[in-house]
Amino acid sequence: MTDCFIRGAQTILTMDDERHELDGADILVRDGAIAAIGPGLSRDVARDPGWQGETIDASGCVVTPGLVNTHHHLYQSLTRAVPGGQDALLFGWLQTLYPIWARYGPEEHYISTLTGLAELALTGCTLTSDHCYVFPNGARLDDTIAAASEIGLRFQPTRGAMSIGKSLGGLPPDSLVEDEKAILEDCIRVVDTFHDASDASMVRVGLAPCSPFSVSRELMRDAALLARDKGVMLHTHLAENDEDVAYSLANFGCRPGQYAEDLGWTGPDVWHAHCVKLDQSEINLFGRTSTGVAHCPCSNCRLGSGIAPVVAMRKAGVPVGLGVDGSASNDSGNMVAEARQAMLLQRVAGGADAMSARVALEIATRGGADVLGRRECGRLAVGKRADIAIWDVSGIECAGSWDPAAILLAGPAKVRDLLVEGRRVVENGRLITVDPVQVASRQRAAVNRLRG
Repeated sequence: MTDCFIRGAQTILTMDDERHELDGADILVRDGAIAAIGPGLSRDVARDPGWQGETIDASGCVVTPGLVNTHHHLYQSLTRAVPGGQDALLFGWLQTLYPIWARYGPEEHYISTLTGLAELALTGCTLTSDHCYVFPNGARLDDTIAAASEIGLRFQPTRGAMSIGKSLGGLPPDSLVEDEKAILEDCIRVVDTFHDASDASMVRVGLAPCSPFSVSRELMRDAALLARDKGVMLHTHLAENDEDVAYSLANFGCRPGQYAEDLGWTGPDVWHAHCVKLDQSEINLFGRTSTGVAHCPCSNCRLGSGIAPVVAMRKAGVPVGLGVDGSASNDSGNMVAEARQAMLLQRVAGGADAMSARVALEIATRGGADVLGRRECGRLAVGKRADIAIWDVSGIECAGSWDPAAILLAGPAKVRDLLVEGRRVVENGRLITVDPVQVASRQRAAVNRLRG
C-alpha cells in the first residue's frame, strides 16, 4: 500500500528548502508521494469517503526524511572484524581481505546485501548506494539488486571494477581483476537491464571503477564517456588517506583532484568517496563543478585515515552526503551513528560550533539525496517521495531532552517505523519485509564457508 496518513507527530523535521520544523503536524501520502503536510489534516482524511489508506499514530515521535547512504560496500558485511585487518591501514587492510573476497559467489553477494540493507533500514535509511567491485565465481550486480528488491529500500547500485592486478603493479590479486572490455560490456548490460530514471525509481545504476590504484586511466576515461552516453552517474574512491595521495603523485604525477579532472571525473553527475586528503584547490574545484563527496567518518576513524574537511567543503559549495562505507572497515552500517560521528569529528577539528546536530541530519538526508541526484528524496514536502523515518522519542534514551528534535544529541539508535515510497519496511522497530533471524542464520553459514 502506498497511501497512508501519519498523524499527530510531536515534531516533523521537513528538511525542505526553508527547513521548516512542524509541531503537532500530519503527513498525507498518496501513490507513494507526499500529498499534504501540516497540522489538522485528519479532518480532510475523515471527510474523504474514498480513503482506504493506513493510519500511523506518530504521537511522541519525531518524523524526518529517510536517511540517505551515499557509499557502501554491502558485500563486506560477511567480513566484519577479520583478524589481521582489524588494526591495519587502508592498503594493508585491503591486502588482508582480497583473498577472502576472491572466494565469494552469487550467494555471498546476495546474503551480504540482505544483511547490510536490513541494518540500514533499522537505523532509518530509505535510500542507499552500493559500490560493488568484486565479481568472482559467477557473482553479478544482479545478485545485489535482487536482495534490495526483497528488503524494499530505494537502491542505487554501482557497477564497480578492478582491472590492474598485482602482476601489473596494482594492489588487488590477479584473481579479482577483470578484462576492461568485458567490464564495459557488463556496464552496458546492467544499465540497460535495471536503470530507471523516473522520480519513483527504486533502482538506478551507476558506473564505478574502484579506485585510481586498481584500474587504468583508459578505463576511468571510458567509464566517464559511457556514463554520460547512458545518462547515469559516476562514483569512485578518491584521496582517502596519505597512501592514496602518494600513489597518485608517484604514478600520475599529480594530486587526486587533478587526476579526476583530467579524466572527466568532475561534475554534478560524479561523486567521490572519502576525500579526506583534498587540499583547498581540490575543494574549490569540486565546489565549482558541483562534484559530490560521500563522507564516511566511522570508516575514516577505523582505518586511521583522518578527518575529512567537511566544513570547508560545504563552505565552498561541494555537495556532501554521508556514507557508512563497508562493514569490513566500519564494522556496522548504522546511519544514526554515522551522522553523529560526522558531527563530532567536525567539532574535534573545528570546535564545538563547527557543526550542529541539525546540520549533520541535513547532510544525512537531503545532502545525500542531492549527491545521488535524487532531489525528489531527502526532504518532506508536497510532491516529494514518501521516504519517511519515524523516531520514538518517548523512551529512556531521550528522557530529559529539552529539544527532542536534536535526535543526534539525545535520540534513539533505531527507527520505530520506516516507509519507502509510502510502504512500511520497518514497523514498531521490526523489519517486516524479510525475516532478520533467517537472514542472520544464512549470513553465519556463509561466513563459516568462507572460513573453511
